[in-house]
Amino acid sequence: MQRDLQNLRKNYSKGALVEDNVPDNPYTLFDEWFSEAKSHMSVDEVNAMSLTTLGIDGFPKSRIVLLKEVEKGCFIFYSNYTSEKAKSIKLHPKVSIHFFWPALERQIIIKGIVSKVSRDKSLSYFQTRPRGSQLGAWASDQSAVVNSRAALEEQLENYDSKFKNRDIPLPDHWGGYSISPISFEFWQGRPNRLHDRFLYTLDNSINENNWSNNRLAP
Repeated sequence: MQRDLQNLRKNYSKGALVEDNVPDNPYTLFDEWFSEAKSHMSVDEVNAMSLTTLGIDGFPKSRIVLLKEVEKGCFIFYSNYTSEKAKSIKLHPKVSIHFFWPALERQIIIKGIVSKVSRDKSLSYFQTRPRGSQLGAWASDQSAVVNSRAALEEQLENYDSKFKNRDIPLPDHWGGYSISPISFEFWQGRPNRLHDRFLYTLDNSINENNWSNNRLAP
């Protein structure tokens, strides 16, 4: 079914990103933008980010995951270690995450190297999750084919009975990932499609936290 999308457009005019207000460190700007998005009444799930991996079939794939922490410069999320994304990460540990906040006309694209967090850290976070989410981590063989919704719900009920009246343990197949960024790209929508784009690139040849930044053509 065809759709005429040629006239779907808007003019961006809510902000600007210019040399005078671009800090030397990308984390400073990320914190500023994230805080503004968090406090904006029209932004839902400010920590939702699109994670792109290169699959075992050679195709890139994106899906939304939730940022749960930024620790020592690394971006942390949690998932099933037997999932499709986990298999892709194991094979190709270079990933990209993308934040898009339309209400602010802003995007951030971060490239980085991903690795697993410690089991202790995964356990610490797992224990803060609602009980239903903990049970879901056991019940879902993420990315596997399931016969029906009923079969999935039956699995959940089975684990609910199994762990009744006791703490739910951390599954061996579930835990966190930590992304260590090598670049940040900040995008601010501007009129006439002359958007502001600034790219920060990590230069470890000088020190572990030296970032260069350049304006990119829109």
